Amino acid sequence: MKSIVIVSALLISLFTGSNKQNDRKVVDPPKDFYELSFKTITGEEFSFEQLRGKKVLLVNTASKCGFTPQFAELEALNQAYSTGLVILGFPSNDFMNQDPGSNDEILEFCEINYGVTFQMMEKSSVKGKAQNAVFRWLSDPAQNGWNKKAPGWNFAKYLVDEQGRLIGYWPSKVRPNDPEILELL
Repeated sequence: MKSIVIVSALLISLFTGSNKQNDRKVVDPPKDFYELSFKTITGEEFSFEQLRGKKVLLVNTASKCGFTPQFAELEALNQAYSTGLVILGFPSNDFMNQDPGSNDEILEFCEINYGVTFQMMEKSSVKGKAQNAVFRWLSDPAQNGWNKKAPGWNFAKYLVDEQGRLIGYWPSKVRPNDPEILELL
């Protein structure tokens, strides 16, 4: 009986894709993604309206984390997909004080150590009561239409399509160049 259950579960996962890391859905969000805005790491207002028609990969980042080398992979994606993809990095000190620096220090670290040219945003909180409005949209089904997963650690990834619909979430351990992400770019 146990083997029947295991075989059934395997068959279900093969046909439904439930063996994958990411729950992907394509639904129109109740709140318009393009109404959001945020400050860049250098203090300028950044309207998400300018992202219309492009895919957007949003990542919460940290400079002193085991996943920090993902900056290099994010920059490689930025270079390879620059015509149709915008990457937004959101530095956060929410997880074990792994990004304690100022905006200037974080920007310098990213540029010097990883050659980051993609858009870095102002340091902010991505979880809890102080969660910024962008990550509230990404993790609230009442706003994005389906996803309720806030970052569980640094380098969680969210992908928004060209119409402003959240189409994917991946936890920190999934690398930016994972085939599951690349197939959506």
